[in-house]
Amino acid sequence: MWLLIIFCLLIGLVIGFQIPILLPVVLAKYMSIAVLAALDSVFGGIRAYMEDGFDNTIFISGFIVNTFLAAGLAYFGDRLGVELYLAAVVVFGVRIFQNLGIIRRYLLKKY
Repeated sequence: MWLLIIFCLLIGLVIGFQIPILLPVVLAKYMSIAVLAALDSVFGGIRAYMEDGFDNTIFISGFIVNTFLAAGLAYFGDRLGVELYLAAVVVFGVRIFQNLGIIRRYLLKKY
């Protein structure tokens, strides 16, 4: 199982580095927030899988909703003249580190 995950990750990295995607500078802030939200969902899914509580529907809906909500929050913050994207960065950063800490503890106990 882990070999399949690592293999797919390597394939994705190779494809990602071979296809140049150029984003306008204006969209860079929104994309970075969307990537943080997506990473939060991925690490939450890994944590749920390790705790035997993974549900594919919850993962997919959380992934999509979190990504668009975070990008929308950054967009509306820009329109209002307030840097609301910083709130999303803090929240998703904290959640990512919490999930990583739980995953690390689980792996240390298991191995």
